[in-house]
Amino acid sequence: MAEYERHQHDVLVVGAGGAGLRAAIEAASTGARVGLVCKSLLGKAHTVMAEGGVAAALGNVDDRDNWRVHFADTMRGGQYMNNWRMAELHAKEAPARVNELEAWGAVFDRTPDGKILQRNFGGHKSPRLAHVGDRTGLEMIRTLQDHAIHQGIDVHMECTVIDLFKDGDRITGALAYDRERGRFRIFEAKAIVLATGGIGRAFHITSNSWEYTGDGQSLAYRAGAALQDMEFVQFHPTGMVWPPSVRGILVTEGVRGEGGILVNKEGRRFMFDDIPENYRSQTADNEEEGWRYVQGDKNARRPPELLTRDHVARCIMREVREGRGSPHGGVFLDISWIKSRITNPTEHIKKKLPSMYHQFKQLADIDITTEPMEVGPTTHYMMGGIKVDGDTQMSTVSGLFAAGESAAGLHGANRLGGNSLSDLLVFGKRAGEHAAAFASKTTAGSISSEAVDVSARKALDPFDRAESASNMEGPYQVQHALQEMMQSLVGIVRLENEMQQALDGLEALRDRAKRVSVTGNREFNPGWHTALDLDNLLTVAEAVTRSAIERKESRGGHFRDDFPEKSAAYAGFNILVARNDDGSMTVSRQPIPEMRADLKQIVEENK
Repeated sequence: MAEYERHQHDVLVVGAGGAGLRAAIEAASTGARVGLVCKSLLGKAHTVMAEGGVAAALGNVDDRDNWRVHFADTMRGGQYMNNWRMAELHAKEAPARVNELEAWGAVFDRTPDGKILQRNFGGHKSPRLAHVGDRTGLEMIRTLQDHAIHQGIDVHMECTVIDLFKDGDRITGALAYDRERGRFRIFEAKAIVLATGGIGRAFHITSNSWEYTGDGQSLAYRAGAALQDMEFVQFHPTGMVWPPSVRGILVTEGVRGEGGILVNKEGRRFMFDDIPENYRSQTADNEEEGWRYVQGDKNARRPPELLTRDHVARCIMREVREGRGSPHGGVFLDISWIKSRITNPTEHIKKKLPSMYHQFKQLADIDITTEPMEVGPTTHYMMGGIKVDGDTQMSTVSGLFAAGESAAGLHGANRLGGNSLSDLLVFGKRAGEHAAAFASKTTAGSISSEAVDVSARKALDPFDRAESASNMEGPYQVQHALQEMMQSLVGIVRLENEMQQALDGLEALRDRAKRVSVTGNREFNPGWHTALDLDNLLTVAEAVTRSAIERKESRGGHFRDDFPEKSAAYAGFNILVARNDDGSMTVSRQPIPEMRADLKQIVEENK
């Protein structure tokens, strides 16, 4: 094998979205030598797709809001599957992280008296989302990136990590390849932070971009770390459904937060039909009260369109299945109706939702100020991921940390809108801080040259197979078959027999993946890149399927048509996924630690 390009860091951060950037900034602030690896270009992170806002109990619009209410909302939204320590830290520290972001240059929308403006969002009792129109994630990435480049961080762009190395039980480094030239790089590190995002590309209809292939979860799993809550996949209720070229692209919840309503083909506002009992006291039962809530009336109840995402997604699917959907298999989201409520509605919509206005105008030739949008559920977010310690974000492997969507715990069975961006800030900081502290107390471990050669040879196998062209497979065809199968059999509504069928399908797809071949050479070869992503996609798809089979109840983002109710037998357990010594996957239940008495009281007070 050729010589490998080598890099040495105290802390290596894999992923340069909001969590990765915040982790790198924090680690660098301690004096640690920090490397930042990103699969794409710096600044092109999926965080920019988080448009609606960042959830933090600043209390700028409703002074009754505080961390206790935010904590209770997060726990209730997560169906009490959350790591309650993470939910506590998140609610307490989010306001400081938002103010810090502002100090670093983020420009938020303002109240008339100059405070950061906050908007309503699903599952939140109060207007809590600090925002920049509907481009909040973009502003966050811009701010973090501008701050990070002055911290002495080594940035490795268009570079993909394909394996992690250990010395005994401790992480020591990683193998990656340069996507432009195809050359391998060895990263030696005392601590590694995984912040690679979610798994959306395991499904056919998704708001996620091409990078979201479950890299961090699979890397951690192969290194011996446990995964948790992988059955809890969030299907965002509103993605574009027409034209086909834009199917799945996100339509921010901010549209509903600004007064958008969901109607079926009969023009009926169907969300009033099905309000869960535990949300009934908080949810408006008529159009007028819902509108008053949107306009900032503290005493009004929120409209049903702002119920939790899992519930709204299932209501939309019910309308479609029962024949009341839109012409292209969705429903209608209408913000134009507010023209009867306010003066200058066109300018109001363009100001509050500029990205949505341009997105629909350019991609679907629809003017959202005068026409309704066609929307339907799209695979959006993974609540599960790498099991981490609530305080330090360390995984079950020493020296391996995770933050953001790669990590499990904070969101439980269902994430509230806006909590993802504050999650990135709060736990990105904590991961970077504790990774640097770990690195400062340990010496560099060794990386076996034999292990590096084995990983590199495996990565090059698709080229070798092309020399014996019999019964070969194309990487895109295998990826497409996986996405179609997961969407159909392990999607929004799940059944035991269909998921067992998916397990058989995954086994067949693994066999096909072993026969994948690519032509050409290692430079600028997207077919090779797709072939290398397949193992990660198959790993997370199996983890989701096995976990969903194990949880025989419906809770949050996990809905079983054969077990449609919650079950007390599963209420106090997380589902863990681990790798056996023979490479097979095992699933087990782990009891959720009992919540502290003071936090229990907060939950009771805010029911």
